[in-house]
Amino acid sequence: MVALMALAVGASTVGLITNLESYDYVVETNAFFAPFEYYDNREIVGVDVEIINRVAEKLNAKIDVKNVEFDIIIDNVANGVIADAGAAGLTITPARAEKVDFSIPYYTSVQYVIYNKDRMPEMRGDHVVWGALRGKVLGSQTGGTGYLFASDEIDDGVLKDTHTTIKGLDSHQLAADAINAHIIDYAIADELAAQFIVEKNPELAALPLYYEGATIEEDYPAEESYAIAVNKQRPELLEAFNDVLSEMLEEDENGQSEMDKLILKYMGLTNG
Repeated sequence: MVALMALAVGASTVGLITNLESYDYVVETNAFFAPFEYYDNREIVGVDVEIINRVAEKLNAKIDVKNVEFDIIIDNVANGVIADAGAAGLTITPARAEKVDFSIPYYTSVQYVIYNKDRMPEMRGDHVVWGALRGKVLGSQTGGTGYLFASDEIDDGVLKDTHTTIKGLDSHQLAADAINAHIIDYAIADELAAQFIVEKNPELAALPLYYEGATIEEDYPAEESYAIAVNKQRPELLEAFNDVLSEMLEEDENGQSEMDKLILKYMGLTNG
């Protein structure tokens, strides 16, 4: 692994390495975030794995994909000893960008509220606003964007002093399971993860989550952009991810990109 080789030759030489063919990289993920990464017959598959494989081909290098807890990925990548990069539907935030370099964004997602159809939250137009969650027990993946957004609203937003709480769970699916177990009222999850979950759980449904404006027309979504996190001492790896992502985001004559097609594939919406 590049990180271990760097320790052997000294940190000052990392940026000087040009022959990558003999070096391996480790990319950490959390394999419970379909369609971007999930287990299929004990193998991690998904959109992010396709991206990683393309980067491995580009660098002619072996890249090992490791499944770890979501909330340690950024710190592990920042440290650079056991991970060179992280791919787990990671949202770009200023705090994270201080620790790692981010690739170009490759997907924009809206947060969704997952609920039991018998306990539907109050809607505002065709969506739910944070205020409709007052006094409820919420659940989300620990360290994920939904967890961070909800925590911000509880600590210093519209949910402050409303007896609203947030429980961190190891995955979005476990958060959804906690609804049926009556441990939480609603789960907060990324759009595609929420859609994937409700398709497989007919008793559940999901709606987009918005911040409330002065009017319904001025409401705006709780939105995020995904990117690959790369150790700041791995510029060659960051460049490879950016090149591959740029290629995969190019639209064809029908206005569809390879990224679009992969998302449909791993959502089970195509046969490819």
